[in-house]
Amino acid sequence: MNELIGRVFHFEKSVFPGSADLYGKLATHGQSPKALMISCADSRIVPEQIMQAQPGDLFVCRNAGNIVPPFATQNGGVSSTVEYAVMALGVRDIIVCGHSDCGAMKALSQPGSLDGMPNVAAWLRHSSAATHVVESCYSDMDDKEKVRAISLENVVAQIAHLRTHPSVAAALARGDMALHGWFVDIHAGQILGLDGVTGRFTPLREDQPLPVAVPSSRRLAADFVEAAE
Repeated sequence: MNELIGRVFHFEKSVFPGSADLYGKLATHGQSPKALMISCADSRIVPEQIMQAQPGDLFVCRNAGNIVPPFATQNGGVSSTVEYAVMALGVRDIIVCGHSDCGAMKALSQPGSLDGMPNVAAWLRHSSAATHVVESCYSDMDDKEKVRAISLENVVAQIAHLRTHPSVAAALARGDMALHGWFVDIHAGQILGLDGVTGRFTPLREDQPLPVAVPSSRRLAADFVEAAE
């Protein structure tokens, strides 16, 4: 811990001086992040490092299992963060980011492992759809493969939850927002992205189009074409 605290002094003495102009602009003009990333709280996953983001680039919400509870009248930290990012900051892209070897997803794959952690167990019920999909639709998987499958399906499930939030639903309807589902493979140093057309994850590649879970496209249900007589 002393070593970690010591890095604070390094920031003040060595890092900050080189970015003083940037911090000055942020302090004077406020923030205008380009995206909201909802990622796992796992210490091995650092959103700013993955995206090579500078201060002010990224609005981040981290929790166990990169979970987005469905919208409800009950207030919650994730819901409030999403609402503020969309309505106050005008964020146009939201990324739900899972990862390999996730402890939360391991717990979901091992019934009874959370008997002594009732709060964690209750929180992870928001990922029950992912578990059910894997148990119902996948077969012949070892424990490691099962955790990976649940982790990927969990990203899909949380994007579905995200779409229940009024601020997100309205932004999608206006064509002002895109949703992204990412998965960080820690062992390979590789990022996979959810393709909303195929429903599958593919590696992000510099020379290929970015896979998008829900693209930015105006969609209003009342905009219909009269059937020809």
